[in-house]
Amino acid sequence: MCVTGFTIGAEVRCSDGPCGRLSRLIVEPGTQAVTHLVVEPQHREAGRLVPVGLAQPLAGGVRLSCSRAEFAALEPAEEQELLPSDSGRPSYDADLATMLGAHGVPLSIARLRDGAQVGTQDVIPPGEVDVRRGEPVFATDGEIGRIQGLVIDPSSHHVTHVLLDEGHLWGRKEVAIPIRAVTRVGGIVRLSISKQQVQDLPPADIDHAAR
Repeated sequence: MCVTGFTIGAEVRCSDGPCGRLSRLIVEPGTQAVTHLVVEPQHREAGRLVPVGLAQPLAGGVRLSCSRAEFAALEPAEEQELLPSDSGRPSYDADLATMLGAHGVPLSIARLRDGAQVGTQDVIPPGEVDVRRGEPVFATDGEIGRIQGLVIDPSSHHVTHVLLDEGHLWGRKEVAIPIRAVTRVGGIVRLSISKQQVQDLPPADIDHAAR
């Protein structure tokens, strides 16, 4: 079975031109399926939640079956909230700080000139988790690397493998861990197998068009 890898950080293009980069993937833990891609535009605009059905691998990145205008109309991947300076929240020495917002999602706090604060929080659909590049991956006997992306079955969008970053401690260019060996995703990735068992895994049949 051929499967497709979505590399976090890859360029994303709409039908009429580039629209940004893939910044995170949204996964429904119960079904182990990718439901959305989060694409960050290049000009500091809010990222967009892109249904996975609109995404298709493309040499060097990801292609969306929508125009840039249609992409811009998709649901924002961030929420902003004005926090008054007397809201009881702690003050910050820097203009930007990070704290935990609702549901444990990181909340970035930007302070305005009048002393008010604006909180920006990533949107994650209820009951789902997001996966970001660089999150640590732990075997049963310790950390083994950092996540690079997810591999999915293109027909069902179910995750089949977790990809580790290049430059892995064994000197292998890529390590693909079967989803059956994954016990947790989101924030960190935990496995039910040891480092040695990961090292002994056979190569996965992965379509690398998304690289």
